[in-house]
Amino acid sequence: MSEPRWKPSVTVAGIVAQAGRYLLVEEHTADGLRLNNPAGHLDPGEDIVQAVAREVLEETARPFTPEALVGVYLARFQHGRSGEDVTYLRFAVCGAVGEAIAGRALDEPIVRTLWMTPDELRSCPERHRSPLVLRSIEDHLAGRRAPLSLLQADASLYL
Repeated sequence: MSEPRWKPSVTVAGIVAQAGRYLLVEEHTADGLRLNNPAGHLDPGEDIVQAVAREVLEETARPFTPEALVGVYLARFQHGRSGEDVTYLRFAVCGAVGEAIAGRALDEPIVRTLWMTPDELRSCPERHRSPLVLRSIEDHLAGRRAPLSLLQADASLYL
């Protein structure tokens, strides 16, 4: 009998910049309170663009308009307390957010949203959920952008 097929965990992250600051979330994790880009897992039946718009809205209570692909990242993490070994395939998409929707609750593990400068974020790597938080922001600062049309989804996804 063959071993089960290995599958990375597919995630999306919204990269939002305004006036020299980036939108982040502070969230409870198994390793304590951490900073992250608004991010989460790809759900069945949705494409990358739909997923990132949903995740940013759920975690920040702000509507998100995706504009460009910043990067695709493959990274392996062994989580501190749980010891869980997971490989993530992360799609970082930049875009713009609207005003926070009054009365809309943030996702359960999210404590708050905040805007930080790149230097503020660089000064506290121990608070980052993963190295990809800063990496995707650095790539955004470097001007890395690809058209969203690169992210194709076959019609079979939506059946």
